[in-house]
Amino acid sequence: MLLTISDVIDAAELARLRSLAAQARWESGLATAGPQAAVVKNNRQIAEDSPELEQMRRIVLNALYRNPLVMSAALPARILPPFFNRYGGRENAYGAHVDNAIRATAEGYVRADVSATLFLSDPADYDGGELVIHDTYAHHAVKLPAGSLVLYPCALVHEVTPVTRGERIACFMFMQSLVREAERRRLLFDMDMALIDLRARLGEADGSVLRLTGVYHNLLRLWACPT
Repeated sequence: MLLTISDVIDAAELARLRSLAAQARWESGLATAGPQAAVVKNNRQIAEDSPELEQMRRIVLNALYRNPLVMSAALPARILPPFFNRYGGRENAYGAHVDNAIRATAEGYVRADVSATLFLSDPADYDGGELVIHDTYAHHAVKLPAGSLVLYPCALVHEVTPVTRGERIACFMFMQSLVREAERRRLLFDMDMALIDLRARLGEADGSVLRLTGVYHNLLRLWACPT
């Protein structure tokens, strides 16, 4: 499932992230690239020892956890510390690649089920820089307003097209979901959205709403696998 979500961060948070990004130390994106990705990765990212990074990560994570659509679609068990990248000038693209399935952290290994990109630059400020996601049926080019986010399965091939004018800054992150299978996550998300609509029209006490809510939670209980 590919899902775009608007206004994940507000104007004040966006301004703060941009200010911190301007102060941060940037390094080659190859610092976190695997052997296959290193061949096609040509961008910059904020260095792990940059003092601004911790605050930037906290802003993004707080925004994710308070957003009900992110929680419903991704069902995150764990969210890896977000990264921040920049495309422009000579370091302006990331060719077609697949994200690593397993990510190492200080607390152990995390399975990457869901990828997310949070756009921090306004689309009018740069040309190119589309996130192109390849699935079975189509290629989806995504270029969202600043503050908006796209979620998609880590298993999909994707790329960032060359930025030919200006600069594209974004935050990207990986999540281990409570529900490993993408198709099951989609079914649960669709049911959750339908239940929200039914509650608004029929009320929480309606018998059908109650039964369908039970079906949702029993499916989640059946499919959830925290590790």
